[in-house]
Amino acid sequence: MSSEIRDIHLAPSGHNKIEWVRRNMPLLRTLEDEFTREKPFAGLKIALSIHLEAKTAYLTKVLAAGGAAMYITGSNPLSTQDDVAAALVDDGLEVHAWYGATDAEYESHMRHVLEHGCQIIIDDGGDLVHMLHTTMQDQLPHVIGGCEETTTGILRLRAMVKNGELRFPMIDVNDADCKHLFDNRYGTGQSVWDGINRTTNLIVAGKVVVIAGYGWCGKGAAMRAKGLGARVIVTEVNPVRAIEAVMDGFDVMPMREAAKRGDFFVTVTGDCRVISEEDFKVMKSGAILCNAGHFDVEVDVAWLKKHAEEQREMRKNIMGYRLSGDRWVYVLGEGRLVNLACGDGHPAEIMDMSFAIQALSARYLAKHGREMENRLYSVPPEIDQEVARRKLAFLGKQCDTLTEEQVKYLNSSSL
Repeated sequence: MSSEIRDIHLAPSGHNKIEWVRRNMPLLRTLEDEFTREKPFAGLKIALSIHLEAKTAYLTKVLAAGGAAMYITGSNPLSTQDDVAAALVDDGLEVHAWYGATDAEYESHMRHVLEHGCQIIIDDGGDLVHMLHTTMQDQLPHVIGGCEETTTGILRLRAMVKNGELRFPMIDVNDADCKHLFDNRYGTGQSVWDGINRTTNLIVAGKVVVIAGYGWCGKGAAMRAKGLGARVIVTEVNPVRAIEAVMDGFDVMPMREAAKRGDFFVTVTGDCRVISEEDFKVMKSGAILCNAGHFDVEVDVAWLKKHAEEQREMRKNIMGYRLSGDRWVYVLGEGRLVNLACGDGHPAEIMDMSFAIQALSARYLAKHGREMENRLYSVPPEIDQEVARRKLAFLGKQCDTLTEEQVKYLNSSSL
């Protein structure tokens, strides 16, 4: 089947974007060279569903350089960049995605990616894997294995493993050290505020920012808010993380109390209705709400649409809802991922590490996937360490290595 995109004439702009990130992703550049020589994916088909912007596009080109036939879609209706999709099609890759896809279109795009009998699945949020296990089970015999990019997808996979439902091996890319320690913390931290600032054009200094969730993404968003001069409140359900937030210098309280104080709200929990009816009722007028979790369920936008006395688009990607007492609250990017719905996603240098992990994990599956059990695997430590060593070298830094004596000492039972 031919590609489904908005407009092939947008390709020149997309090529420029891809070339820019390529210049700033040295890890992927070296892998592109290696894959071009080695062709680790020769004869294999790869289905990929990741937020379709320039950095993802370059990953697809690297995999294609390794011999893979690529079938590409986005992982969120508002994160696909149409000029980038056009550039990939212009380069001969098959793409099914466009910005603003309806739910039906989004599902159709995934179906068209999966109908080719792909052997490797690269997923972000778990939608491809879910479809393979529900409405497209006829494609399961083709699959060697897959990689999952994000926390939400890993939660879904763990539930599948627990229930005995997973039908092929999956590698947990999200929890690799070179992914979550940098992508989730520094990538999310910066890109969330890039999206908020680009969309609102409002100052953050002196405001109260409420961060819902203090995992690695929440830590990054809170740290950057503090750096911008905000007073930060963290809400959590995990008491250990709540203590972390306190010791990191942030206030901690339930969302119902934080809702009365916040100027900006950022949800990063992976759960539903984190900000809901009772919270909206106590918010001050002008509160700005956004989400950095994978799905658009953390801020209860459905309640706002149903109960607001008036709703109006205030500017691009800002929807205003007038509540009782003539109070207005504003939701960015329809409650979808603010860093992608309202921005360009994580910085290129950060995604260089994450996508290097993805590419090397996919290569590992190509070599070993047929021998692996149908369960969730950690990224092999040697892949994590290799990415770290290469990245450190590109940063112009070096670290120490253990001497033989030190290795022997650490492995001795008589310390």
